[in-house]
Amino acid sequence: MTTFLYARVSTADQNTAAQVDALTQAHPNGVLREEKASATNMERPVLLLLLDMLHKGDELVVWKLDRLARNMADLLAIVEQIREKGASLKILDQNIDTGTATGRAFLQMLGVFAEFETNLRKERQMAGIAKAKAEGRYKGRPTTIDPEEVRHCIEVEKLSFRATAKKLGIAVSSVQRLAKAG
Repeated sequence: MTTFLYARVSTADQNTAAQVDALTQAHPNGVLREEKASATNMERPVLLLLLDMLHKGDELVVWKLDRLARNMADLLAIVEQIREKGASLKILDQNIDTGTATGRAFLQMLGVFAEFETNLRKERQMAGIAKAKAEGRYKGRPTTIDPEEVRHCIEVEKLSFRATAKKLGIAVSSVQRLAKAG
């Protein structure tokens, strides 16, 4: 069994000292890997390497949850990779260990609440859009295609849908939709 310690900061002017201290105090014999990379995407070579190196019985230890992932989708994907390898995840600050039933349940509850918050945010956004539409303040994305220009190409110039699309630099499906609308 190998314990991998992962410390990450987002920018070059930050340092991992506090994380490294906490990680090495908790696991003095752990294999430490540090990274300076944003968590807004999964392009973190050190983390990807660690996930690839995991074997059954290994554990990946991070100081705080936000050092591993910024959103629930990424977190769940990482946790699933760890689980598939037969390894576990420990988050020191929140005292979560996915190697235990309690730790797995707690992490799943966090996931449920994160998804709930996302859904609430989407509902509020949709309600705001509906209200703005009702008040005439929201028109959606501005159209980039002039229906008259499409009609002219088809009816006057007698171009095919494909030729019209090519001439106007738009998709054939857009030409078809506008022609059908009349």
